[in-house]
Amino acid sequence: MSSRVLTADIVDINAFRGDHDHALEKAERGAVAVFENNAPAFYAVTPERMAELLAKEAQLAAPQTDVVLDAQLYEEFADPAQPVPAPGGKFRMYLGWQPDADFQRMAALWGIPLSQPVTAQELASFVAYWQAEGKMFHHIQWQQKLARSVQMNRATFTSSARRDVNAIPQPDDQIPDGFRG
Repeated sequence: MSSRVLTADIVDINAFRGDHDHALEKAERGAVAVFENNAPAFYAVTPERMAELLAKEAQLAAPQTDVVLDAQLYEEFADPAQPVPAPGGKFRMYLGWQPDADFQRMAALWGIPLSQPVTAQELASFVAYWQAEGKMFHHIQWQQKLARSVQMNRATFTSSARRDVNAIPQPDDQIPDGFRG
């Protein structure tokens, strides 16, 4: 089976066991591929190279943006009672997510008229479901999904009275006008 080797420096596992310091010192970029039975078994890196790799990983994990916000914009969110601002771009559903204050008006613009605001139970159910799904959407898409979800759930539970399958039907003894009986 072929495999891709990610460094130019290669050493046999027996030679590495014998003198790992020497093998790492000879490594051109601080990394060496250790082979066993003519296949890569693992990589070894110097502490300096590991520090470089971790720094690069941290840099790549940080959001890449050139937008700088004033600290005063964050002062209003210092109070934990305040709602958490929605992240920019796509994000996974998280506990504490809230639709915008004008959600009901926006839902009507999307063709989903909601006669009442979303209840805490409806929102909690929505958040719990989508948190488990792990999908990523923009804030506006989450709001649209919430509006459709609330609309569907309310239509299901407010439709005509559900028939009780355990109820015994009673015959109708009334004869409509115009019929002989």
